[in-house]
Amino acid sequence: MEDILHFNLIFKLEPEGGFTVIVPSLPGCVTYGKTIKEAKSMARDAISAYLYSLKKHKESVPSDTDYFITSIDIKKQSSKKLIYA
Repeated sequence: MEDILHFNLIFKLEPEGGFTVIVPSLPGCVTYGKTIKEAKSMARDAISAYLYSLKKHKESVPSDTDYFITSIDIKKQSSKKLIYA
């Protein structure tokens, strides 16, 4: 049976179009695609290359199996100056 590694991906919509993809558990593993589908495919390739390098250098392979990402929306506060104590 094959082990499955889980990696979280963060997609950032770029102003010029396309998406930058960051893999938080693999420092420096960043890629880009013109569409979500292409960006995800590029991320899969980048992760595979990163894991190959880790194995080649006999380093441990991380996984996000015990982590997940979510988001929350917060209403903007008024433009009044905030005072911190």
